[in-house]
Amino acid sequence: MHPILVIPAEATATPGEVYFLPEHKRISGNPQQTLWMHYTDPSKQFFVGIWRSEPGKWHVHYTEEEHCHMLEGVSILTSQSGASVTVRSGDSFLVPRGFVGTWEVVECSTKRFAMFEAAVQ
Repeated sequence: MHPILVIPAEATATPGEVYFLPEHKRISGNPQQTLWMHYTDPSKQFFVGIWRSEPGKWHVHYTEEEHCHMLEGVSILTSQSGASVTVRSGDSFLVPRGFVGTWEVVECSTKRFAMFEAAVQ
């Protein structure tokens, strides 16, 4: 039996992995992003963590299923067909595998996420 993993409320108090998006993905800005990975299952298909981004806009193509809960900020997700959803602090949402479009951080955004990436067969 495996122990229960508790992610403390101050989970972003420790240094995270800081990075910038590749130039070919960026539409506007060059947002610094930070990732705090809290759990990866042994199959390396299920992940839990916290992500933060400065304002900017970029292309996304989801190969994973992702459940998100916004902890702070405002972001806009727009599908390839032009449908958009604005998410704010307190909102929870799901991005399905296959979603193609853009992610725009309007106000510095932080989200808690749980993500499943199916194994390539």
